[in-house]
Amino acid sequence: MRFVRFGEAGAERPGVLDSAGNVRDLSSVVGDLASDVLTALPDVDPESLPRVEGNPRLGPPVAQVGKLIGIGLNYSDHAAEAGMDPPKEPIIFMKATSSIVGPYDDVVLPRGSEKGDWEVELGVVIGSQAKYVSEANALDHVAGYMIINDVSERAFQIERGGQWTKGKCADTFGPMGPWLVTPDEVGDPQDLDLTLDLNGEAVQRGNTSKMIFGVAHIISYVSHFMSLNPGDVIATGTPAGVGMGMKLQRFLREGDVMELGISRLGHQRQVVGRDG
Repeated sequence: MRFVRFGEAGAERPGVLDSAGNVRDLSSVVGDLASDVLTALPDVDPESLPRVEGNPRLGPPVAQVGKLIGIGLNYSDHAAEAGMDPPKEPIIFMKATSSIVGPYDDVVLPRGSEKGDWEVELGVVIGSQAKYVSEANALDHVAGYMIINDVSERAFQIERGGQWTKGKCADTFGPMGPWLVTPDEVGDPQDLDLTLDLNGEAVQRGNTSKMIFGVAHIISYVSHFMSLNPGDVIATGTPAGVGMGMKLQRFLREGDVMELGISRLGHQRQVVGRDG
């Protein structure tokens, strides 16, 4: 199934898509797509639910995200374009949950930003607590998958000292959605095409088969350092084609348009703005 959250920012309601792609109101069944609801997502006939008229805004498809965890340099081609050796173990960093926005909301560059960058990534939503889980059982803890744009400010990330956090956490730097898609509809998470176009130009083209560390390995690995709880989200890394890795580096400017897609997970579109 494909779950959504629709409505104005901060007042979204849970929904599900029917076979024609219409949004159906799920709020009579669950209060929101968050926490323990993700452990047992409702199995309902979308046609039995009220249809949402018009073209409602879609928000992030998961509410009350407890942790937003990033995995760095997880595609060999991206590590190469960054001039770094492929990691021997997954690189873990955190993104502030205040960075989360909907899939079609604007991305706003923070004050002082000079090197905003794009990163299309497969997002994994945890559905049941995972602590010290084996790789063999790791996918049993997945509620579903979605697209994440791990927007980054490279000058803040690399040139300002300290950890990557400075360049990863600005408001709007975590577009999610449009859908939370259940594992049965996604199939093999290691066989998904990823795309990102900037102003109509193809800049990222990849496939999750090229991950250095697959989804199951990542979940198992992270669960040995922290408990993963329902509603936690992992962004699993990006393929080559980011602005920082181009021969003539290219970064986001006000008015740019990013369009992202992942097989079976839909599409995103963001217009770039600037704070102040």
